[in-house]
Amino acid sequence: MNNILIVAEHDGRSLNAATAKCVNCASQIPDARIQVLVLGHEVAGIAQQAATLAGVHSVLVADRSDNQHQLAAVLAPQVAHWARGQVTHVLGPSTTFGKDLMPRVAALLDAPQLSDIMAVESARRFLRPIYAGNAIVTVEVAADEPLLVATVRTASFAAVAHSGSADITAVTCPAELPSHTRFVSVSAVSSDRPDLQTAPRVVSGGRALGSSDNFKLIDDLAAVLGAAVGASRAAVDAGYAPNELQVGQTGKIIAPELYIAVGISGAIQHMTGIKDARTIVAINKDADAPIFESADLGLVGDLFVILPQLRELLARR
Repeated sequence: MNNILIVAEHDGRSLNAATAKCVNCASQIPDARIQVLVLGHEVAGIAQQAATLAGVHSVLVADRSDNQHQLAAVLAPQVAHWARGQVTHVLGPSTTFGKDLMPRVAALLDAPQLSDIMAVESARRFLRPIYAGNAIVTVEVAADEPLLVATVRTASFAAVAHSGSADITAVTCPAELPSHTRFVSVSAVSSDRPDLQTAPRVVSGGRALGSSDNFKLIDDLAAVLGAAVGASRAAVDAGYAPNELQVGQTGKIIAPELYIAVGISGAIQHMTGIKDARTIVAINKDADAPIFESADLGLVGDLFVILPQLRELLARR
């Protein structure tokens, strides 16, 4: 039996879809028994959501005020406590949350860590991308390692259905929590747009927009489509869009049903972030832009002419 502990990602109100994708990955490990660990404060509703994930056997809830702000340094000792001697795998999403937390857990457990699992071959052998996704490497964990810590490349797995009914157990953790880390404040752009990493439709803008004011054209198109907004690194570096909207190798890795790239040339670092998108639409005035090699549909022309026309047509429909 492979006992797998998945650390749930949430915002204090709802469970992130990345957790359901981790459950999909875990379910492909032979003889898997899956537990989900929910750490937070007043998270009964989140635990209920986790309990409905298909394939989950039980949900552990560590509800305490220290966990309110989801600090990795505070959560890691608690995850390590529940993993030590009890599970064979600890999984978390390969998101900002997971990339911050899981290395700390691995260090506390003195366990090997595997990043960005994209496929499962056995309980000890996995595939992950390297060289900006240009190659896939097979990684096998030594048989004498009792525990493996890993992050799951959520773009490679679909979310499981909410069709389960797992038991929920409240737990306490005697692990000593660090005092050198404390929550000060959070600075984030507030938006009513869908979450970039889980949205089925994404519209991204590049440096060709020319300014932050012109970037509002991307917001307008996204609003008509009910889509999330993304940006290339060039657009972020130029100050047209905030850092949290960056898509690509050094930004967010996404796999939407529809990805519309506006004024984005298609550098390999950007394409790494969208390689799993089902349909890619490119809008660029340069007919030789590399992105057209990967796009399913392409429009060659001035984005400042095309976007208003496209928005008007979509609004009519």
